[in-house]
Amino acid sequence: MFRLPPRPEYFSAEHEVFRASVRRFVEAEIAPHVNAWDEAGSFPRELYRKAAAVGLTGIGYPEALGGTPADLFYGIAAVEEIARAGSGGVQASLGSHGIALPPIVAHGSEALKQRVVPPVLAGEKIAALCITEPGGGSDVAALQTTALRDGDHYVVTGEKTFITSGLRADFLTVAVRTDPANRGAGGVSLLVIDGDTPGLTRTELKKMGWWCSDTAHLRFERCRVPVANLVGAEGEGFKAIMHNFNAERLTMAAMACSFGEVCTLEALDWARQRRTFGAPLSERQVIRHKLVDMAARVEAARALVYDLAYREQHGLAARADLVARTCMAKVLATQAMQFCADQAVQILGGMGFMRGTRSERLYREAKVMMIGGGSEEIMKDLAARQIGV
Repeated sequence: MFRLPPRPEYFSAEHEVFRASVRRFVEAEIAPHVNAWDEAGSFPRELYRKAAAVGLTGIGYPEALGGTPADLFYGIAAVEEIARAGSGGVQASLGSHGIALPPIVAHGSEALKQRVVPPVLAGEKIAALCITEPGGGSDVAALQTTALRDGDHYVVTGEKTFITSGLRADFLTVAVRTDPANRGAGGVSLLVIDGDTPGLTRTELKKMGWWCSDTAHLRFERCRVPVANLVGAEGEGFKAIMHNFNAERLTMAAMACSFGEVCTLEALDWARQRRTFGAPLSERQVIRHKLVDMAARVEAARALVYDLAYREQHGLAARADLVARTCMAKVLATQAMQFCADQAVQILGGMGFMRGTRSERLYREAKVMMIGGGSEEIMKDLAARQIGV
């Protein structure tokens, strides 16, 4: 693929050294196993420790909590390299702390941060974010799970669903309603609920894709949670969740670009090897045009992602503009991924329909990328509101 060298204002020599180390880790510890892990419906918990040992889990977190302070492009480089293995399931669960920990780091008490964050960054514990409920996903302000104060505890009752790492998580960052009288955003708070809390039950969910990523339905039946586990102040959870969504969506956009590239490269390799009527597929004009269309969509989406990250990092845009661009980047990137996965399966023909090819797996996984973190429809509507449409 004719990918241009990264612009120096995006990735420095230090970024590329880091990228190379992540690539070696992925080639040794992830890529050879993704097919087996997908069929098994899980991957070894030890992978968290291995990822932590090479500095993957702590990127961008404070050194005092066991992390490594880093800019956005270190995170993007890591996302891009892990995506080369062609498994969104591995990437989703291995990185679930990336959406569970930031609110704790930003708003949690020092004691809560010290108890939760270091063991997760060390790969010893697993963290998950719990927002979506059976009755709603992106409409966070309407969530129903309640946390009622009872002395020095909250009593939590409700359900969460589609929770990545929900089965194995040791710490759950849970959106709850602490003010039942306030049915809007002002009644929403965040609580950290330990995985062994009495009254918590978890049920595995079967999915179209992300087979090796555990996904769970959680039920809280009068779970008693210490008030000390409150993240920030009561009623301030909604703002923290919205800020968290923006970072998640940028990450998903970067992932989608790389997954689109993975499909394009697999299709290109196949087209060079596969011969029809005495010539390689890659010499057929219709195939060459498909490959160019795939590459163009990936590069266009990636350019938007990089520009967005640069603006975010350097404070070059107002918050509303960044939110709108993030929404647009996620839509464009996931559409590019879906297009590339579809075209790759078509180019591979019968092999594209066989389990074990990266394109077949990513074809099944494209839809969750277009839904998770905010559906395409929600993204477009949110972007429209930010730009005054």
